[in-house]
Amino acid sequence: MAISLIKIADQAERLVRVIGHVAAWSAVLLVLLVAGNVLGRYLLGLSSVAAQELEWHLMAFGALFGMAYGINQGAEVRVDMLYERFGPRTRLIVDLLSTIGLLVVSLALAWFATRYAIQSHAMNEGSPDPGGLTHRYLLKGLLPVAFLLLAIQAAGMTLVNIARLIAPADLRPE
Repeated sequence: MAISLIKIADQAERLVRVIGHVAAWSAVLLVLLVAGNVLGRYLLGLSSVAAQELEWHLMAFGALFGMAYGINQGAEVRVDMLYERFGPRTRLIVDLLSTIGLLVVSLALAWFATRYAIQSHAMNEGSPDPGGLTHRYLLKGLLPVAFLLLAIQAAGMTLVNIARLIAPADLRPE
């Protein structure tokens, strides 16, 4: 049973890694866009509100989808003052409770963000600035998707922690 849970978790984490790599490449696009905007403004005297708004759209995309990837890669910040003093089983229980908490919060945020995105779509929200991007609801639609991806990562981690708790001691990764 523990091995089956880990296989399911691996699939979830593989999905997060693929989307995380896409989010990472959006940073390259962001750098190129910012450089193009700066060069255009100062060398050619050209400026575009839409291009400037696209900068923060790309940054939002990278941040939203990067949060699940960061956790997937173990890049989260952890306070180890007490945790490092716990025994292996206590650490597993703390990890399990933490990932369940992350799963619940992620699903709740996805739920609320869905309503927010639907409201934005219903009013056909766009940029309030002349020359800005239309269809701002598309960006807001990324919110529930990103939190669902975070929930998928949390579910995968939860399954791994359950598998580690139920596995025989000699099969538990340390």
